[in-house]
Amino acid sequence: MNQPQPSPAPGLARRLGTGDAVVVGLGSMIGAGVFAAFAPAARAAGSGLLIGLAIAAAVAYCNATSSARLAARHPQSGGTYVYGRERLGPFWGYLAGWSFVVGKTASCAAMAMTVGAYVWPHYARATAVGAVVLLTLLNLRGVQKAAWLTRAIVAVTLAVLAFVVAACLTVADTDHLTPFPDASAYGVLQSAGLLFFAFAGYARIATLGEEVRDPQRTIPRAIPLALGITLVVYAGVALTALLALGPNGLAHATAPLDAAVRASDWPAAAPVVRVGAAVAALGSLLALILGVSRTTLAMARDGHLPRTLAAVDPRHQVPHHAEIAVGAVVVLLVTLVDLRGAIGFSSFGVLVYYALANASAMRLGADENPPPRWLPFAGLGGCAVLAVTLPWRSALVGAAVVGAGALWWPVRPAGARNRG
Repeated sequence: MNQPQPSPAPGLARRLGTGDAVVVGLGSMIGAGVFAAFAPAARAAGSGLLIGLAIAAAVAYCNATSSARLAARHPQSGGTYVYGRERLGPFWGYLAGWSFVVGKTASCAAMAMTVGAYVWPHYARATAVGAVVLLTLLNLRGVQKAAWLTRAIVAVTLAVLAFVVAACLTVADTDHLTPFPDASAYGVLQSAGLLFFAFAGYARIATLGEEVRDPQRTIPRAIPLALGITLVVYAGVALTALLALGPNGLAHATAPLDAAVRASDWPAAAPVVRVGAAVAALGSLLALILGVSRTTLAMARDGHLPRTLAAVDPRHQVPHHAEIAVGAVVVLLVTLVDLRGAIGFSSFGVLVYYALANASAMRLGADENPPPRWLPFAGLGGCAVLAVTLPWRSALVGAAVVGAGALWWPVRPAGARNRG
């Protein structure tokens, strides 16, 4: 007599189309980059940050193409955790997942603290905690609601950035773009590494592989679209901010776009920029929590993290245990760590993650629609160069955290070791 087969574990609902996926990527990238990365990039390279921006975009394009081709072949939650496991072996997939979860959890804390700094500076940490709790509750209600809110946030952010560009053009001074007198090659590469952090949001699209409709078609279209739109926005804002403030003014501004508008002919409108910065940071935080929880789900399914984190809410079809755990860890980080410390090892982890994505893309067969042969090699090399040219403390802390994850591999629970 045949025994009844156990019912399959509940999966995630495929609700997101191309437009939703693009918006999730935009919400992840634009908030982190425009309002956070340009000042340190200007300190590293002066007006040479424009070259750094081009380098960061080129590396990001290689990574995006590799990620898109891999996501089409492996449309499951987890991103490079899945690709590395399937293409390079279990350890490399695990290391990619570890780098992503650790690095992007720190990014969540950084974005939450940015929200606090703009919304209520005197109570920045308490405001940051409130933002994390509210957005975690939203994600628990279902990814489609989160995508709709992200769409609204991106629309507001783009409108504010268009206003910033227009304001900066009222005082544009082309003398500020004299040929990069203070930009060394090392400084330009360091600015590229800092600006690359701002492009990293397209990974959020790949980590939603189980929740997009027709992933073989949707993901390869959504990733380059989101990246291309972001690059156009970044280039426009960086150029006009340099024209308004000059390299030194931009480098020493604590809130660079706010400072650029105050230096323009429309200084009374500067509070609009503060509101836009807070909204953009909220958009990044929303998408970051979404992506980290999906990679946590994938790793928990394989036993590399506690298996309770693999639970899926049967009503809302979201990984509710993973989302609650990620939210709790972010709240803890917000109360304990410094903003610069959070961003430092996050950047290193992101570059390790994408280096492994490119290495995985090298293993795609000729019948699997691989990227051009040179592209993943260029992406891997670019990630390595940008990682080692980061500020040395960031690289050291990042390497230590990634190394700690590698050391956990041989001593993790027996059930996970049996799975590879």
